[in-house]
Amino acid sequence: MRSYWLWLLLNLSVWLLGLWYVNEEIIAGRLIGAALYFLFFFIIPLLLKRPKIVCVLLLLQALVAIITFFPEQDGDFNPYIVLILTLLMGEGFYRLKFMLSLLLAIISAIGLSLTAFQAELVPAIQVFIAVYFIVVLIGMTVFKKTFEHNQDLEARYEALLNEYRDVKRRVLSEEEATRQEERMLIAHEIHDSVGHKLSALMIQLEAFRLKAAEQDRNQVQFLKELAHESLEETRRAVKSLKENEAGGLPGILRLIRKLETESFLRIHFSVKHGAFTAPLTGEQSFIIYRSVQEALTNVMKHSQAQEAEISFEAPGGGIFRFEVSNPVTEHTHFEEGFGLTEMRRRLQKFGGALDTYMTREKFIVNGYLKIGYGGVE
Repeated sequence: MRSYWLWLLLNLSVWLLGLWYVNEEIIAGRLIGAALYFLFFFIIPLLLKRPKIVCVLLLLQALVAIITFFPEQDGDFNPYIVLILTLLMGEGFYRLKFMLSLLLAIISAIGLSLTAFQAELVPAIQVFIAVYFIVVLIGMTVFKKTFEHNQDLEARYEALLNEYRDVKRRVLSEEEATRQEERMLIAHEIHDSVGHKLSALMIQLEAFRLKAAEQDRNQVQFLKELAHESLEETRRAVKSLKENEAGGLPGILRLIRKLETESFLRIHFSVKHGAFTAPLTGEQSFIIYRSVQEALTNVMKHSQAQEAEISFEAPGGGIFRFEVSNPVTEHTHFEEGFGLTEMRRRLQKFGGALDTYMTREKFIVNGYLKIGYGGVE
């Protein structure tokens, strides 16, 4: 927006000086030319996504400026035409691709040459104008190449940064899944190995106690009780390992906070209606986290605001609902990608659903799953 007002200020200043320079007897025709010039100027911002049309409008502006200040027979040369064409060349090199901007510069140079020839300028001034135009063209060409190179580097940097974030998220998710799998394996191993052996030991001690002499039975009973206590401790340890999942809302919030620190997003949380105490399993918590993660990924890709609001609730204790919303900076057509489609399929596995829609101010992703649902394919 600032560049638009800067171009407008520069064009108005140069045109006012150019009109002040001309003879008052022909000012009416010059005002018509200025009106046409600024008509095209105000149309251009509406068509910036169509560079060929923008090039045509800039060419028309150049032709209008040349015709407006074209000298009469033996008339004076208006020096401000040079500045006007320079501004048009600058806008062309700023907004258009190199070949289109070069075409605009060539046509402007031809028009300026004809204007200078018609005014019958002395050779020294003609050489000065030619050198000036060549220097400006070289400078704008260097600027264009540097600008395009910087844009390419910025695009590569953004691609690498997004890839780095994706890798970090995958690593975090895989680490969490690996830890959970290791806990379950350890729990099963303790239950199947140690637990069974302690149970067998108790049976053997009971059989030995029945056969033992009277004076040894108390000692055998003590050993049996010790084995029973060990078995109970083992069962409690196995239960603790199985329940020590990254489940529930606290685990989800912990994962999202890690995501927030590495994605440069500002995330605002809202927890309602028993969401903290909802008995989510580890798999359900993981699916909710991945759904929120996918929604935040879309925020990073498609929104300039770089902030989001996330709310969780479990109304009635039967379902767990989440909503991710972010401010809309540009109203463009949105199509769901593979990520959101896959998240919808996973939520449907637990009797849930996922929905996306856009309002005038926000883009919203909300979904839910049934807390007591076992999960089926």
